[in-house]
Amino acid sequence: MRQIAEAAGVSKALLYHYFPNKIELFKAAAQEYAGELQGIIEPSGEGTPIEQLSESLDGYLAWIERNAETWTKLMQSAAALPEAREAVAGFRAAALESILVRLTGKHGPRPALRTALQGWLGYIDAAILDWVHNHDLTREQLRDLLVAAFGAALLAAQQADPKVQLEVS
Repeated sequence: MRQIAEAAGVSKALLYHYFPNKIELFKAAAQEYAGELQGIIEPSGEGTPIEQLSESLDGYLAWIERNAETWTKLMQSAAALPEAREAVAGFRAAALESILVRLTGKHGPRPALRTALQGWLGYIDAAILDWVHNHDLTREQLRDLLVAAFGAALLAAQQADPKVQLEVS
């Protein structure tokens, strides 16, 4: 906490006044980043669904490029820290809900679609961790890979359950 207070240019006592421990500080930072990212990935409503997805992913990937170390530590700590796991799960749940409502017009998706999109969200995290670590794809290449995987997830859901109905116009 001393190092954080010094970096922020405040006293340690002031930091403890607002955040009684490192876990509470971590939660507050994770919530702030999640809110920032939700705003970045929110589709504009302009263009085709694929163009909107590409725009959202561009914003997300640009944010990660600027905050690669923070994002990587959060993803890696999600396995060990319940607070990090909750932050990541909350962000994914909000993203999943937003995608499902846009795709189906309702909140209760068919299980095959929900599962396919949960898998896609996990795939995104793994692909981005690889990208941040290796730096051997451009952001545009990664974005296009993620968009293609999204299409594949939708096709897989429809193949597993032909009753999956999508509103993609």
